[in-house]
Amino acid sequence: MKKFKNIIFDYGNVIFAIDFNRTQEALTQIGIQHVNEFFAHKGHHQLFNDFETGSISSNQFREEIRKIAQNSALTDTQIDAAWNSLLIGVPTTANHEILLNLKNNYRTFLLSNNNEIHYNWILDYIQKEFDIKSYDDFFEKAYFSHLMGMRKPNAEIFERVIAENNLNVDETLFIDDSPQHLAGAQKAGLNTLLMDVHPKDLSTFLKHYSLL
Repeated sequence: MKKFKNIIFDYGNVIFAIDFNRTQEALTQIGIQHVNEFFAHKGHHQLFNDFETGSISSNQFREEIRKIAQNSALTDTQIDAAWNSLLIGVPTTANHEILLNLKNNYRTFLLSNNNEIHYNWILDYIQKEFDIKSYDDFFEKAYFSHLMGMRKPNAEIFERVIAENNLNVDETLFIDDSPQHLAGAQKAGLNTLLMDVHPKDLSTFLKHYSLL
């Protein structure tokens, strides 16, 4: 593999474990029908695009869930619990140590499709579990879609990261677990790698490609 100077990481199922099946089950339990079409790894309802680009608020998201579930009695807590069921956690503290080590040899960045409800849950989680206030210590800069007004796989989100940090695309690698996101990165000129193992095996994955 060619020598890179910059690495852009996805978050979910690269560093932090998530589980789409758990969320599909939880959404079904609160009344969502045809959940495989509504929310899945490779495609989902426009509602999630809007939420992940910050086009709608958390309250608007919850109201839409109530409408789609045809249950106006659903509480914010019930909806948030179903939605946050996606989030498992960082499987090993070694992942954070890996990120710190990589900063010695690369310029590293985080680029995550996210939303306000998940973002707040994650910040609370890493502070309680690891005494970390944010991911600023692990990357030169962390980018989250809902704060940027754009999301993967659109090429413009990659182009923003490239331009803001004056990155040479030939020297930059993007790692993600979603093939459709890699396609968007490639349109922006980036080199890509598909994360095809569990986040607990991040070290093995990086060593396999001589990145660690």
